[in-house]
Amino acid sequence: MNKSETYRQKLAAIQDWEPYLLQESGLPGPRGNLELAQVVADLGDRGLFERFLAYTPELAPVNDPHEFLAFCGVVGLGRLLAEGDEQLLEQIRPYARDPRWRMREGVAMALQRLGRTDMPRLLAAMEGWMETWLEGSSSANWLEKRAVAAALAEPVLLHNPQDARHALRILDRITSSMQNSAEAKTEEFKVLQQGLGYCWSVVVVAAPEPGQRLMEKWLACPDPAIRRLMQENLKKNRLVRMDPAWVEKWRKK
Repeated sequence: MNKSETYRQKLAAIQDWEPYLLQESGLPGPRGNLELAQVVADLGDRGLFERFLAYTPELAPVNDPHEFLAFCGVVGLGRLLAEGDEQLLEQIRPYARDPRWRMREGVAMALQRLGRTDMPRLLAAMEGWMETWLEGSSSANWLEKRAVAAALAEPVLLHNPQDARHALRILDRITSSMQNSAEAKTEEFKVLQQGLGYCWSVVVVAAPEPGQRLMEKWLACPDPAIRRLMQENLKKNRLVRMDPAWVEKWRKK
């Protein structure tokens, strides 16, 4: 019996999940219990998820066990979103800007649940988020952009070449928005930069020809922040396995 099945049986046998989840959260520590969080997302209901999301950053700061409950809540909303509750997309969205990095990861995982059910729906939703970015200042949106990139940069979502090319176009637009930014030294910008330092490699492997062309464009970009994130992608083994000669050429350049 694997861990997930053990957790399912345990939760089925108890009524009040919270003490058990706090005990098994893995926090404080470097890694929360992701397997348990996914089981909670599978088995919980909306009332439970919203109760967990009441643990705000003030009540449940980073690495507090109660942060795990909020994390489970946002991933759980992703399950309900995937099941058809479209209104939850905007309820999930503010957590992409949460000061707690685990909550931001939870948003990416929630969106990936939608992608596993209907990738075109996820891509369309992310396009909708981008349109609202164009209407406002970039400073409020770096963390949302990171959530979108992380959600799409998941190999199991990119088996369809058309979906992979669409994901590439979204990454291209996000990267373009970073050019010559006056906010390049802000923490939010750096979070996006770090995320794109691996996201490009994931999506390029799924769509090599158009992906390599776009990467070459950004590798030649004069903006140092963009060049650095592209150089980070060249270090990823998945790109080396895809085309070692191409990677070596651009490393030398």
